Amino acid sequence: MSTRNTLPPGTAEPQSAVAHAQGQVEREDEPERRERGTRVRRQRVRAAWLFLTPMLVGLALVAGWPLMRTFWFSFTDADLGSMSGAHFIGFENYLVHDDSGWYGLLADPLWWQAVWNTVYFTIVSVSLETVLGIIVALVLNARFPGRTLVRAAMLIPWAIPTIVSAKMWAWMLNDQFGIINHLLMTLGVIDTPLAWTADANLSMWAVIMVDVWKATPFVALLVLAALQMLPSDCYEAAKVDGVHPVRVFFRVTLPLIMPALLVAIIFRALDALRVFDVIYVLTSNSANTMTMSVYARQQLVEFQDVGYGSAASTLLFLIIALITVIYLYLGRRQLGGGS
Repeated sequence: MSTRNTLPPGTAEPQSAVAHAQGQVEREDEPERRERGTRVRRQRVRAAWLFLTPMLVGLALVAGWPLMRTFWFSFTDADLGSMSGAHFIGFENYLVHDDSGWYGLLADPLWWQAVWNTVYFTIVSVSLETVLGIIVALVLNARFPGRTLVRAAMLIPWAIPTIVSAKMWAWMLNDQFGIINHLLMTLGVIDTPLAWTADANLSMWAVIMVDVWKATPFVALLVLAALQMLPSDCYEAAKVDGVHPVRVFFRVTLPLIMPALLVAIIFRALDALRVFDVIYVLTSNSANTMTMSVYARQQLVEFQDVGYGSAASTLLFLIIALITVIYLYLGRRQLGGGS
């Protein structure tokens, strides 16, 4: 005969009453907890705005006010000698038509040449920097003797100021006494010295080479930081399954480092779109390498046409803003679809 453990009579009902009472208390306390959580969130939001306010005020004074003045000057006939006597002329700096034809920034072939040079420089230089940066990061992520020293040496081009590195490369690329021509002639690659920064067919590639040399460590640094945060179990499983390393990179590594890579690309694209210093030091106002920033500087400083130069600066800002928004939208959509 089997026996069962049974609760004493009347035990289940008190336990049920206690549970019911606890649930009632929790339901009564729920609005209070919700209100307390809302109050805490409001305090955090107020604290965040309190800390952000000094930065926003400084940003408005340093960037916002000059930007608004540039917008205003782009609709005036201001010149560098008499900016206070500027008159409003509407969109004449951008585009105007009279009996002779179209005039203004949007009708200037040199402006569109500068736009094309900027876009070409950005696409080629950022693409090369991305590929080389990934390769350098993969090499530095491996274990080998002297890795720390190599990592430190990799940052030297990025640490050197752009003006200094551009001037250094200008001397090395000089067609008469530059070391680049000397080495190439010694190795028998070329017969006569090349005018790297003066030849229309070589000047853009010379500028791109210098920019890639300087900016590749930045991309490599961000990618290397992302590589060191990857979980090792994925690679161990792929190694056990005998998956080829190239396939592991494209199927595992690249998707995992994509957020950091997108950050590196957008920062480099923004720098490349507004590039000025390296191009101006190497090729000055040459039409073969003139970018939008160099064009705007030429109008503002050399031609002293503040209104026309401000119009060029305004279009430069709008183009960069538009490209940035499109790139961020596509990048976020890609990451969202991948997740």
